[in-house]
Amino acid sequence: MNTSELREKLDGRYKLTRQREIIFHTLNSYTGHHLSAEDIYGIVHEQYPKIGLSTVYRTMELFSILAVVQKLDLGDGCQRYELYPLHHHHLICNACGKVIEIKGSLADTLDTAMDAKTDFSVQDYRLYIYGYCKDCQAKRNPSGLPESPDQNTTSRSNVV
Repeated sequence: MNTSELREKLDGRYKLTRQREIIFHTLNSYTGHHLSAEDIYGIVHEQYPKIGLSTVYRTMELFSILAVVQKLDLGDGCQRYELYPLHHHHLICNACGKVIEIKGSLADTLDTAMDAKTDFSVQDYRLYIYGYCKDCQAKRNPSGLPESPDQNTTSRSNVV
């Protein structure tokens, strides 16, 4: 998305203030990152110290309402944002919190399947898949051998 597309989204109902433009350009510069309002504030505040954290929060809420950004809950207790229309899905590691984006064929296949199999007009959806990244899998099971089915289970005879 570029500045003229942002102006279209604002649709004359909202001004494209210098603060909003700076925040928007910051989001564009960090495409592919999942930034919190605090992250955005930290980046913007270095170059424009007069911008306050509350301005960033209000701008992100407006951008969310106008579908400029998508709010993300990646399970870390922090609201994060990314620019639309980067439709993709997220793999989230349960151990380290690493987020891997899935773009392309899986996302496209899911979109196509939903359209083909239902009479439902999908406007938006989010898919978060939780598991363990390659590094954390290796830490959990360094031998690389499959875990035995008895691991991490408690027999009923041991339960009081």
